Amino acid sequence: MSYLFSSPEIISHKDLAQKVFEACHLTGDFLLRSGVRSNEYFDKYRLESSPRLLLQITYQMKDLIPQGTEVLAGLEMGGIPVATALSLMTGIPTCFVRKKAKDYGTCQFAEGADIKNKNVCIIEDVITSGGQVILSAADLRNSGAKIDSVLGIINRGGNEAIEKLKQHNLQLHCLFSKDDFNRN
Repeated sequence: MSYLFSSPEIISHKDLAQKVFEACHLTGDFLLRSGVRSNEYFDKYRLESSPRLLLQITYQMKDLIPQGTEVLAGLEMGGIPVATALSLMTGIPTCFVRKKAKDYGTCQFAEGADIKNKNVCIIEDVITSGGQVILSAADLRNSGAKIDSVLGIINRGGNEAIEKLKQHNLQLHCLFSKDDFNRN
């Protein structure tokens, strides 16, 4: 048996953008979470389920984690594998954030690492409008987390997403913007 997590072959940002685009870009008619219809879609599960691609993505994302981050908060569902991979790579603990608290067991919406009074960076995969990030940031802040940063794989929403998040005191850092794929 060979193990993937030995040393990844490091590829350039441009080559990784090409691999991400090839793996997850779809065309057709899609209804986005924001309610907007689009003729293209980034199926993030196609890249998050690929060990080699996820390793390359998180290898390049790790340097975008803001200094002083104490907990990575992976949003349900796509942010969870990314946060887990980043946690394995950096040693920063992670928590897993549900869209709503479960109504059994611990009845928590955030499971895993303690977030109270901690500097937390929200981890998401594709950000279009930032709507779920804003909702989750409010829930995390209400639980005592200190949050001012969001880290994603793809900023699909461009400047609109950046500005919307800024209105909620959140700074967006993404590995790729939609413009990184326009040459394809």
